[in-house]
Parts: sequence; structure tokens; C-alpha cells
Amino acid sequence: MICADELGPVIPRTFPPASAWSPDGHRIKAELDYSRGPEKTWVYGGLRPADGQAVTMTTSSRNTAFYQQFLQQIEDANPTGEIWIVTDNLSSHNSVSTRAWLEDHPRIHHAFIPVGACWLNLQEGWWRVFRKAALAGRSFANRDGIAYATTLATTHLNSRANPWI
Repeated sequence: MICADELGPVIPRTFPPASAWSPDGHRIKAELDYSRGPEKTWVYGGLRPADGQAVTMTTSSRNTAFYQQFLQQIEDANPTGEIWIVTDNLSSHNSVSTRAWLEDHPRIHHAFIPVGACWLNLQEGWWRVFRKAALAGRSFANRDGIAYATTLATTHLNSRANPWI
């Protein structure tokens, strides 16, 4: 089973610092950049709760083609057995193109969560851990910086992964 979801858009800007206190006992604060430039980045993520390992991929948009590329990465990371993807019912997850792609990949099956019940997807909890590891307190000049931070954070989190219960 893989819990999958998209995070975003993540944009090149200053992110708020991680929750912490300064040496003098005050909350750490930072100026936030709320601009929304053209360099939006989406992060696709898939968590395998059995061992806590995750797969991530950054893209320039959230669409069917990128979702299918992400499914291929999940399939490559799980070379044997059936793969059940727990995800929401986003149009790219259930499009005609995605259903046709799934016919050529019979090991992969979807289990859609009910509308308004995103908390059933453990990927949502992993996003919280990921945001703290990859984004909190950092500034990104462009999409490449976000992709690099995503790769580093995923590698770091996978190196100390535990089963999600």
C-alpha cells in the first residue's frame, strides 16, 4: 500500500521558520514573501506506511501526465507484488488517460478516499514532517532549489524511516 498526494503549489519564496524559541525566550519570526510568481512547483509524494519509506517527485504543474510519471516512479520503487495507491479522487487520478495507463500496469490499483476525508491518507501526516525538513525557514530562488531541497529531505527522512501505525 502506498499513500499518495500532491503538495503545492510550492513557490520560490521565504518560508516561515520551524517552530522554535530564540535564546531570549521569544518566538522566532521571519518576514514572509507572499508573492506568487510563475515558477510554481508541485511535489508528488508517496508514503509506504509498512516501513515509512517515501518517494517524491517535483513538477511544474499538477496534471495527468505528471501523475502517470509519478505512478511509474512508485512502480519502479516497488518491483514486486500488488500496489494499492490510497489517494483522493482528483481528476488526474481518475482521468481516461490514467485509467488507460493503469491497464498497461496491472499491478497498480487505486483506492480512493471519500471526499472531505483527507485525514485518512497518511501522506498528509508525512507532508507535515516533510515541510519541516525541506521548507521551514528556507528561501528558494527558483524551482531547482525546491527540487534539491525535496530530494535531500526525502533521502534524509528515508534514512531514518519507521513504520507508520
